[in-house]
Parts: sequence; C-alpha cells; structure tokens
Amino acid sequence: MYAMLPGLFITGTDTNVGKTVTAAALMHRYRRVCHMRYWKPIQTGIEQDDDTATVRRLAACGDSDLWTEGIRLHRPLSPHLAAEWSGARIDISQLDRFIAAMPVNDRWLIEGAGGVLVPINECELMIDFMVHLAMPVLVVARSTLGTINHTLLTIETLHRRGLEVAGVVMVGERNRGNRETIERFGAVRVLGEMPIFAQLTPEALGNWAKMELDPEGHFARYLAER
Repeated sequence: MYAMLPGLFITGTDTNVGKTVTAAALMHRYRRVCHMRYWKPIQTGIEQDDDTATVRRLAACGDSDLWTEGIRLHRPLSPHLAAEWSGARIDISQLDRFIAAMPVNDRWLIEGAGGVLVPINECELMIDFMVHLAMPVLVVARSTLGTINHTLLTIETLHRRGLEVAGVVMVGERNRGNRETIERFGAVRVLGEMPIFAQLTPEALGNWAKMELDPEGHFARYLAER
C-alpha cells in the first residue's frame, strides 16, 4: 500500500457516467480552499477522448492544476484490452513511478478508468490500484433506473476492500427515491445531484458547483490544507 495521498479518488458505477465533469466541478467548488491537481493515471481511447483536456477546459485550469503524466493508450477499451492492442502491459508499479514525482503539498483529484472492477491487466483490477493508494473514494452514479443496484454494488465492493466512501454524486434528472435508497442502504451521503446541462460550459458548471455541490462542505475534510 502506498502512503495515502491527500485528496479523493473518483470512481464511477459505469463508463461515461460523469466522473470527469464531477472532477471539474470539484475544482470549481474547492479551488479557493486549497491547491488541487487533477490526475488521470490511465487514459484509453486517447484519439477520441482526453479527460485531462476536458477538465482543463471545464474548470478553467492552468498547467499547475493538472498532472499530465500517465499511461495514454489508443482505442476506447478497458485498460487491459487497450494495452493488449498496443502491445503493452499496464501494472501498478508503472503508476508508482509517476506518483513518486508528484508534488507532496497539493491535494489530488485522481480519476479512475471506468468502474472499480475494470481490469488493468490479467491479474490486477482498478480497485487494486485504489487500495494501493488508500485514498477516500467519491462514487459518481447515474440517477436513472438501475442506479440503486450499480451504486450499492460499488459501495459494497469498496467497503470489502477497506476503502472509505467519501460520498456519492448522482448525475441526471433528480430522483428522490433513488437518492434516499442509496443513502439508506449504502450508509453514505449523496453530496450533489448534477443535471445534464443543456450547454456544458465552464460558467454553467462553475455556477452549479458553487451553489449545489456539497453545500455543507463535507469534502473539505479531504481537501482542506492541513
């Protein structure tokens, strides 16, 4: 297990669930509290998507707000399959080399690839890397039908591996029943209900984050300067 980095690890119940936009929203919400950096350790489908570039744009980030080192692979596939297509292999020791060079005084928003049980290689899953980092985890989930099962399974898996669930952000049309059920059975707090923006701009996201994301400042315990 690596020495715990200060900050949050952002995972999702599915791919394209809204992890990257949530990371950008957190930058808007907490950048006045501490200096944060966003890091995407593993990016697949780099020819189509670049989550680091998305966070840079949506959170109006400068170079010092981003850690751009990492594993970058073509083809929008699970990391182990994208690596196989490129003739490479990913393992946690490779990621440790990037971590060793990280500034130690910053607070980190680290975004995983896919969900907790996405394979990194034939032996390691994304959750193995999360356990290695020992960071509190923010779960991003959809608000729609099916989210209760997917979210509770994710939370249970994290707890089984000894990881702290810092909270949940739900994305989509508000659904009070799904929210309350996840909070009750998952013993977690839903700290934001992010809409699908008609126009996803830095201004729209920033306004939402400042008004509606974690209004009581729960995440400050993970992101505030020590």
